[in-house]
Amino acid sequence: MPTVSAHVALTLARHIDHVFGVMGNGNAYFLDALESSTEVMFTAARHEAGGVVAADAFHRASGRLAAATATYGAGFTNTLTALAEAVQAHVPLVLVVGDEPTSGPRPWDVDQIALASAVGARTYTVGRTDAAATTVIAIEHALTYRVPTVLAIPYDVAARDAGPVPDVPAPRLPEPLHPAGAFARGRIDDIAEALATAERPLVLAGRGAWTAGAGTALGDIADLTGALTASTALGRGVFPRAEYDLGVTGGFGAEGAMELVREADVAVVFGASLNQFTMRFGDLIAPGTRVFQVDVAPAATHPHVAGFVRGDAAVVAADVAQALRARGAAPSGWRESVDIAAARAYVAGEALAPDGRLDPRSAAERIGALLPEDRVVVSDGGHFIGWANMYWPVVSPDRMMMIGTAFQSIGLGWPSVPGAALARPKSTIVLTTGDGGGLMALADLESAVRVAAGRGLAVVWNDAAYGAEVNLYGLKGLAREPMLIPEVDFAALATGVGAEGVVVRTLADLDRLATWAAEPSASRRFLVLDCRISGDVIAPYQQEIIRVNS
Repeated sequence: MPTVSAHVALTLARHIDHVFGVMGNGNAYFLDALESSTEVMFTAARHEAGGVVAADAFHRASGRLAAATATYGAGFTNTLTALAEAVQAHVPLVLVVGDEPTSGPRPWDVDQIALASAVGARTYTVGRTDAAATTVIAIEHALTYRVPTVLAIPYDVAARDAGPVPDVPAPRLPEPLHPAGAFARGRIDDIAEALATAERPLVLAGRGAWTAGAGTALGDIADLTGALTASTALGRGVFPRAEYDLGVTGGFGAEGAMELVREADVAVVFGASLNQFTMRFGDLIAPGTRVFQVDVAPAATHPHVAGFVRGDAAVVAADVAQALRARGAAPSGWRESVDIAAARAYVAGEALAPDGRLDPRSAAERIGALLPEDRVVVSDGGHFIGWANMYWPVVSPDRMMMIGTAFQSIGLGWPSVPGAALARPKSTIVLTTGDGGGLMALADLESAVRVAAGRGLAVVWNDAAYGAEVNLYGLKGLAREPMLIPEVDFAALATGVGAEGVVVRTLADLDRLATWAAEPSASRRFLVLDCRISGDVIAPYQQEIIRVNS
């Protein structure tokens, strides 16, 4: 007869197609049952955090429910940083774990419910008679609130017979949030009126606009009003017409583009929280600009907002577009009057920095020119995050993911690759990571190479240091030795697990990327570019942080 673990596995299998993780005592029966399901593919990670990260990346690249698994105790505690990142990033994910027996904890058990709660994840524990129903509840919670849930299987219950797997109702999901009441409807009219009469209108969108499917309606608003558009780092590519888009706002944005943002007299923000990085620590928008915000949050999330509408970004954007048409709104002409291409240009780097090491700006620009157009970029955390966001544009938000930045973590880069690769089986997967985070996540270098062989590559920004700490604290005179890393040969490490490694000291060394990109994927290996960059070149976004902290 099917076990309790089988009830969990087979019920979950109706709603997912991939599971990532590491097998152990607590989830062995779950994985055994999962293997018998022809609908679900299990991909092994080499560290439990890597399993959650891979699932996280899978969701961000596909939009589908993510699933991961780990054993109890040490296996579960290994997932916590990755779980916290997924919570902060609003990733719907089900983490199936073993747990202590119903008779009580053993010496190696910990209070997993409390630990999960501490990072913002709710736990559902299955029993012998309710495993399938509890699984559906956990799925429903994850999808409704866009947050990870932990689905725990007590050790002494995991292998118990539970009878035939019952038919259980599908998860019930809420409808998109519509603005409620006369006040909200009046505010939508206010937004339409402000945009219709603006001389320099701007529409700014974040990841929330993308997940809501608001891109087409936002494009209509921009065309009806002649607005320039811009996005947050996680919303890049949401607008249909790139020729009128200023790119990413904040420290990743080009200086000329950010100057145009400050010229706007009306700015309407959809699905973006307006955090300190997006807002350039308060300097993004000029004091005289009228700012409206549309979001599912209970209230406006920035003091610059003068008018707020609580609602689904796609619903409200369609309502605003309809109101603009009813008014007979005409384009302002602003976007045709400015040189957007020139405004979006970044400062060029030198071939080599004064210290003789590679200038990361010129390296990033050259790599961006050589990368296949059909690409997904996954980013670890660290000082280097500016380079990919500045020089490697992507066509939509689900092709640029920054796993770790929501929780201010590093070391989640390598395991992001298999999740993105399985979500996008025809695209080139590009990892951008630093030497500090790259070493921290080294267990899943093998996972990246194994899963994305032939169509994956990694760029390691190797400055022999924790660059962010050097910039923020070394420049203040704090001891630098703890911030330094002996220079590691990532090319050699990559070769050891079957990849091709290339040490990049000059721009000419990047020619191997050009030939690699031209080769058939079946005949090439995962490529690791070990870029020996200068730590003296500071990314613009970090210069802003240094300025604020000075």
